[in-house]
Amino acid sequence: MKKIKKGAVVFIGAANPETIRMIGAIQRSQPDFSVAGFLDNDLEKKNTDFFGYPVFGGMECVSELVKREVVFVNLITGNLHARYAISLEIARAGGVFTNFIHPNVDLTMTTVGLGNYIQESTIIQAGVSIGNNSSIHMATLIGHESAIGNSVFIAHGVSVSGCCYIGDGTFIGTNSTILPRISIGKWATIGAGTVVTKDVPDYSVVVGNPGRVIKVNEQLFFDGEILSEQR
Repeated sequence: MKKIKKGAVVFIGAANPETIRMIGAIQRSQPDFSVAGFLDNDLEKKNTDFFGYPVFGGMECVSELVKREVVFVNLITGNLHARYAISLEIARAGGVFTNFIHPNVDLTMTTVGLGNYIQESTIIQAGVSIGNNSSIHMATLIGHESAIGNSVFIAHGVSVSGCCYIGDGTFIGTNSTILPRISIGKWATIGAGTVVTKDVPDYSVVVGNPGRVIKVNEQLFFDGEILSEQR
């Protein structure tokens, strides 16, 4: 690897060109925002570049990058189990996480952890808390005083009403609606377009309008925390 600037960002997953546009937007507002490159377990991408940024290789590169004092952001969203497992592996190797948040997102009067990826035009209202290693995509609304857990994925166009709780590892599909004061358990799956009108148990899969439980996910993980071993 060539010389890498201390504090530069390494992204996990060289796939979505929107990442590059977000980098540009952040650099226009924060000129010192530095990107080292990408990691990707696809062997065909190793030692190539992604829109001008190097793809170092896969997870075998983490230890060397940790020594160079970079920071990490996980962009994986298609498989939340993989997202969590990879972020946990980086954390156990001593990796430090940072947030990747579009500069037009207002975070005033909110609490946000580390390793979060939040796309543009997301509205996060006052009193919201977001854990670590979560991903929230464009044009989503998170209503006031809601709590989003760790390793959560919220797809674009989702509406989470006020005073809701979203448990660790939950997947919420495109254009879903969560009514006020609803609690969604850990590692639940909410299908695209679902309207959630009542609390959702842990590991449940919910679809439809009104949402109904159709099956239960395999219980692979207890929670979605990645930083507990670094405390």
